[in-house]
Amino acid sequence: MAFEVNDVGRLALGGQMGPEIAHIEGRLLSAENDEYQVAVRSVKLIRGGDQIWSGERVSIKKEYVSETFERRFSKSRTIALAAVFVVSVYAIVRAENLFGIGKEGDPADRHDTAITFVPRSP
Repeated sequence: MAFEVNDVGRLALGGQMGPEIAHIEGRLLSAENDEYQVAVRSVKLIRGGDQIWSGERVSIKKEYVSETFERRFSKSRTIALAAVFVVSVYAIVRAENLFGIGKEGDPADRHDTAITFVPRSP
């Protein structure tokens, strides 16, 4: 989850997180009553730059947040990426003749010299 912090939130959270907070990203632990409990991963600052956090638990009152965002995976992009991966692996396996499922050579190109067949005389 991500939280866009308003001016009231910057003032209230300034002592705990720094006065220039613009955006807080982290894992939502709970959202009860008028407060979010967040394991913070990063904080984006108003004048640019990021602060990386290591999951510290922070309470953020809902009145300090102007907007919330939820990160979700795109099903269509995930399926497309998986299809490209499978086709790429298949193409490499075919091109390199891995596991014996690639192109077979022309039988005329084989030079088996270990066994020679000689006609029998009667």
